[in-house]
Amino acid sequence: MGKSIFARVVTLFFALGLCAATAASAQNLELLMVEDEGCVYCAQWHAEVGPEFPITPEGQTAPLRQTDIDDPLPDGVTLARRAVYTPTFVLLKDGAETGRIEGYPGEEFFWFLLGQLIDAAG
Repeated sequence: MGKSIFARVVTLFFALGLCAATAASAQNLELLMVEDEGCVYCAQWHAEVGPEFPITPEGQTAPLRQTDIDDPLPDGVTLARRAVYTPTFVLLKDGAETGRIEGYPGEEFFWFLLGQLIDAAG
């Protein structure tokens, strides 16, 4: 007997994830999260999105890098302008900003906006 529908879907998602990971290494995309201790919206993002982020196609395409708003920028990172709000999510291509999401608009809208940034960078 052949694979169940569930097994085929899991295989497809795994294959898509590998494609996304390959695309990420080719594009050198990262998502920089600028946050601050005590930021309730940062905590909300970490609760709603954080655990699943690394296993999503977006998370594999643009792995997360975190920094505190008061810390110097990581080496090799260039922003168009300084982050003022937390959280600020900056999509980086080869270390340079290609777009950003200022604030956390909720889980569903976050994924939508991130998808747009990744599409525009690719």
